[in-house]
Amino acid sequence: MSGTRSRKRVAVVPGDGIGREVIPAVRQVLEAVADQREGIDFEFVAGEAGDGVKERTGTALPEETRELVIGADAALFGAAGETAAEVIIPLRRAIDAFANVRPATAYPGVGALQPETDLVFVRENTEGIYAGHETELAPGVTTLTRVITAEASERIARYGFEYAAEHDYRVTVAHKANVMQTTDGQFLESVARVAEELGAEYETALMDALAMELVRDPTDYGVVICPNLAGDVLSDLAAGLVGGLGLLASANVGPERALFEPVHGTAPDIAGQGVANPAAAILCGAHLLEYFEFEAAGADVREAVTETLSAGLQTPDLGGEASTDEVTAAIVERL
Repeated sequence: MSGTRSRKRVAVVPGDGIGREVIPAVRQVLEAVADQREGIDFEFVAGEAGDGVKERTGTALPEETRELVIGADAALFGAAGETAAEVIIPLRRAIDAFANVRPATAYPGVGALQPETDLVFVRENTEGIYAGHETELAPGVTTLTRVITAEASERIARYGFEYAAEHDYRVTVAHKANVMQTTDGQFLESVARVAEELGAEYETALMDALAMELVRDPTDYGVVICPNLAGDVLSDLAAGLVGGLGLLASANVGPERALFEPVHGTAPDIAGQGVANPAAAILCGAHLLEYFEFEAAGADVREAVTETLSAGLQTPDLGGEASTDEVTAAIVERL
């Protein structure tokens, strides 16, 4: 958790596409919370990153934006397009964001495939195949090195078990050790060591079989601790269970600060039309409030989102006709 000083400095990096529409929405919600609650105060500092910045300057992540995020207590990031790997991965590394937390919750009134879904994916965020070790050995021959270390595996296991205990979830560990015997084998061994130390119970599941079981009955699962790629894929699958990526927020948590981003991308097909779903970004705001230990305020934001969606005020991605601004205004009003 962050420190307890009253004013929190929050870096705001909208990025590209609908990131430029939904990040102002979450800022509006956080400003409303700060206006209404004594002891909550934010200083928002803006930075640029993404495709548009690269077109103008030649770099997708200016050094001043990177330093802005490092110097803030937390950050809000929207989305990046073709330059995503040049932006979000370096930002995560800059704050040592080892844990990527992605809840997938079904909301009343939303046409969810599995209305009882209540899952949280705790994804290792620093290594795996996203470590970036790709090589072209010869024309037409390329390799990708998967990196799994005991240190990173134990760190994400500890975070996942402690998160599950705090929120009263059962734990499943996703893996593919039947094929990736050395790397995922080490991942499982690391998880087992941490579980023994903490006295935590858990089950394991092959990630491909787990994908099928989540679709059949997600109520059998709670917190899913995953290596990097598995967490990325399985959490997107869970988005389909609850109504779409427009409902999924995520937190990238490091030892001293965190970066919050909606799971959806830039959505270029609807960017600039004013119909982007702000729910995921606003739920990032709830995460941010909870990260700063403003739990009651975070719960209020979640309740306002739930009430707004259940009342039928939904954007087109959920089958509704509301605009980004209309949904945001309704959530602020409910606060």
